[in-house]
Amino acid sequence: MPSLTDVPNLAVGHATDAHARTGCTIVLGPFRAAADVRGSATGTRELGALSADHVAGRLDAILLTGGSAFGLAAADGAARWLEARGRGFDAGVARVPIVAAAVLFDLAEGDASRRPDEAMGAAACAAADAGPVAEGRVGAGTGATVGKLLPDTTPSAGGVGSWSVRVGPHVVAALVVANSVGDVRDETGAIVAGARTPGGAWADVARGLANAGGSISGSAAGTNTTLAVLATDAPLERPSLRVLARAASSGLARRITPYGTPFDGDIVFAVGTAEATAEVDPRALLALCAGAAEVSARAVIRAVTQPA
Repeated sequence: MPSLTDVPNLAVGHATDAHARTGCTIVLGPFRAAADVRGSATGTRELGALSADHVAGRLDAILLTGGSAFGLAAADGAARWLEARGRGFDAGVARVPIVAAAVLFDLAEGDASRRPDEAMGAAACAAADAGPVAEGRVGAGTGATVGKLLPDTTPSAGGVGSWSVRVGPHVVAALVVANSVGDVRDETGAIVAGARTPGGAWADVARGLANAGGSISGSAAGTNTTLAVLATDAPLERPSLRVLARAASSGLARRITPYGTPFDGDIVFAVGTAEATAEVDPRALLALCAGAAEVSARAVIRAVTQPA
C-alpha cells in the first residue's frame, strides 16, 4: 500500500493510549523541512528551525501529537531518545536533537488528564520503522474526530492516513492526521466523514456554518486541527519545500470543508530527504506540487476510512 515511508530514509512510529484515546506519531529523519500554517489555533515547538536562515540546516524528527499543548511534552522524550543514539545538531559540547512538533486537540474524547508525555514520545521513536504506516485510529489519530461545531450533531472518527505517488524520478508522499472542524469529502464532493444529524444524515458543516449566524456548539476555539507531513526525495532546498507544503495544504482544502479555520491549528510540514540539493526547474517543481496536492488529498480520505 502506498505510504509516507516510500520516500527513502524515513521511519514512522506510533504510540497509542487506547484508554485515554490519545497518542503521538513520529517521523524520523534527518531531513530539510519547511511548513505551511493555515489554522489560527496552533500549538507548536521548534517551528523557527524550519526557517531558511536557521543555523540548523536539518531537523531530526517531526512529532505530531494529541493532548493539545500538554502533548508537546512528548517531544522531550523524542529528543532524549535521539540524544541517546548520538543524533542531533553538533553544538560542540553536545548533540542537540532538533524535533519540531505540532499538536491537535483530543482531550474531550477520552481521559483528559492523560496526555502524550516523554515516555510516549520515546515509545513512538522506538516503534519507528520504514514499513508501511499504520492507519486509522492510531498514534496521533487515536482520539481524532471530524465534523464539529454545529449544534445537535455528532462528529465522525478521524485518524491517520498515508499515500504516495511517483513524479518522474522522485517519490512524493504524505501522512495526514485528520481532526478537523470540517467534513471530509471524496473526489466527487460527497461527504465521507463529518457531522451527522440525530437522524444519521450528513449535516454539511460548511453550509451549516454559513447559515448559522454565529450559532455554533460548545467552546470550539482550538479544539480541532489537521496535521500533515509531506515528504519527497527530490533534492529541494527549504524555500522549494515550503512551496510543496503550500501545495499539500491546497490538496487538503479540496477534501476538508471548511479548512484552515480560526478554530483549527492546521499545519503541513514538507520534508526533503535527499543528501544534497540541486537547482530544480520550475516545471519540475510544478509537477512535484501536483503530486503533493494529490497525496495529501488521498491521505486524508484514508485517515477517515481506515480502521485502526
